Amino acid sequence: MARFGLIPAWAKDDKISRHTYNARAETVASKPSYRTPWRQRRYGIVLLDNFFEPHYGSGKAQLWQIALASHEPFGIASIWDTWTDPASGELVTSFSMLTVNADAHPVMNQFHKPGDEKRTPLVLATAQFEAWLGATPDEAQAMMHWHDMPELVTP
Repeated sequence: MARFGLIPAWAKDDKISRHTYNARAETVASKPSYRTPWRQRRYGIVLLDNFFEPHYGSGKAQLWQIALASHEPFGIASIWDTWTDPASGELVTSFSMLTVNADAHPVMNQFHKPGDEKRTPLVLATAQFEAWLGATPDEAQAMMHWHDMPELVTP
């Protein structure tokens, strides 16, 4: 089990986790919250059947379900770290999902508020899991774009 919202090992408390649900692929190697787990190759995969994103076609946010066209389970590339709660001594494992620009993605470019940059979680097909988990930082960086993602649909 891991907690959503990465808590870096150096954090004084867990409040930072509210700001670390997603890690941008473009800056994950350099941002203070992520650079050490990135260098240590702490890559993870969140397993799921679908996820939801806000669509503003009607003018108000409506959650749309996104899944693989194949309807198979998939993963979202993630990065994780461990943190020791200073109050309890508990060791907490936490993670952030990696996101990539989706301005030109045929499905994911329609989500989020108009005018906002379009982002998508980095979706991995099961056939990509081993490559992601065993990647060097350079290999992982090369995987972080939507062109290699499996086909997504809004059922």
